[in-house]
Amino acid sequence: MPDWIHSTIQYLILLQFAATTGDRLFPRPELRVRIAPDVYRIPDISVVTQPPEGRVPDSPPLIVIEILSKDDRHSDLMQKLEECLAWGVPNIWVIDPATRRFSIYSERGLQNVSSFSLAGYPFQLIPSDLFSRL
Repeated sequence: MPDWIHSTIQYLILLQFAATTGDRLFPRPELRVRIAPDVYRIPDISVVTQPPEGRVPDSPPLIVIEILSKDDRHSDLMQKLEECLAWGVPNIWVIDPATRRFSIYSERGLQNVSSFSLAGYPFQLIPSDLFSRL
């Protein structure tokens, strides 16, 4: 379950999106999304390019961000990430507060990165943006 650090990281990421992308992107914490007619998921943060037509988005967001918690199981995380990839989410980001690492998930699997950035947007996030404020 999310704790103070997890929630603080969500908050700081939302602030960074607001400061750098303004109204061009719509980041939302804990937003329920429908990835199949009877399958729903709740990413830690979903970032969409426009508000959904309904209350629950049913098309892939631009970004899904998962923030690891101490009780997360690796197999559960990998299943979530694979579901996002199969659904068509183009940017799948993972933040591990315990190791202070950023990773991306793609067809090549989970890969550590030094920062998160987004082509076409003035957004960049480095680990110190988050971890120096915890």
